[in-house]
Amino acid sequence: MTVSRVLNGQGGASPETSERIRQIADEMRYRPNALARGLKSDKSRIVGVLVPDIANPFFPEIIRGIESVAMQNGYNLLLCNVVESAEREIDLMQILESQRVDGIVWCSARLPEQSLIKALQGYKAAVLVNRSVAPSIAGSIMIDYRSGAADAARHLWSLGRRRIGVLAGPIASQGAAERLEGIRMAFGGLGTEAVAIVHCKPDVGGGAVASRQILADHPHIDGLICYNDLNAVGALQTCEALNIGVPQDLSIIGFDGISLAELVRPQLSTLHVDKYSIGQLSMRMLLDRIDGKFIQHSIVIRPELILRGSTSKA
Repeated sequence: MTVSRVLNGQGGASPETSERIRQIADEMRYRPNALARGLKSDKSRIVGVLVPDIANPFFPEIIRGIESVAMQNGYNLLLCNVVESAEREIDLMQILESQRVDGIVWCSARLPEQSLIKALQGYKAAVLVNRSVAPSIAGSIMIDYRSGAADAARHLWSLGRRRIGVLAGPIASQGAAERLEGIRMAFGGLGTEAVAIVHCKPDVGGGAVASRQILADHPHIDGLICYNDLNAVGALQTCEALNIGVPQDLSIIGFDGISLAELVRPQLSTLHVDKYSIGQLSMRMLLDRIDGKFIQHSIVIRPELILRGSTSKA
């Protein structure tokens, strides 16, 4: 009992005895059995985090924000990389449930709504980033993609760009669908529409392939709205290969505001979101739900239009 109290930080022994116990425990490489503790307390002190692609610079910042709050509250993360696969999402959700995690933060889920709801039913606490369901099932941190994409469309129009294409990202992405809604809403108000819309993978290679396709079919476009900054970087590469001037011949605007957007030339105009804060907010919301407090069900964040060298007047 004395050993137990000392190793659990509950006191009950002299400083000399406590130091001796800790020294012997260290020599024996003793570690408390977290699984046994979890069974007794019904808490594992672990939360699961799912992201579509860990290589996408958008998500590590969110993970850092989640981790900062988790560590302050005695939690560890079990990170799952979905690699843009809805089937793998289902498998990972079952694995996390079997690991008895206390809750999950699920970023940009690709599953259809009914499958998403079914997958969440095994968890007493869950928070979705970039998706939403009924508050009784999960809390949500939403980015207002509609208004952000509408701002991008109106900005290009204000520069005199009249033949605007769209790299629309993954067809299964809810965020991609919301971006398109915002673009169509903005263009509808201007009495026009996008020249072309091409869905693509949400990475540099996907942007390069899709932009080459749009430029082959519509060589006279003068504006391009991209699903994310990685797609926009791919479009920059295509323009360099085809000797198309950016922003003189073609203005390009990205989305997300990752650090890469400032490193390329020209620097990318983009819709910036504070990814680290999103992570912190989602973890705080998850902790409330783990503790049975449903203080806040949903938070909506509006992206900020950042203007740089990739856009200019026609």
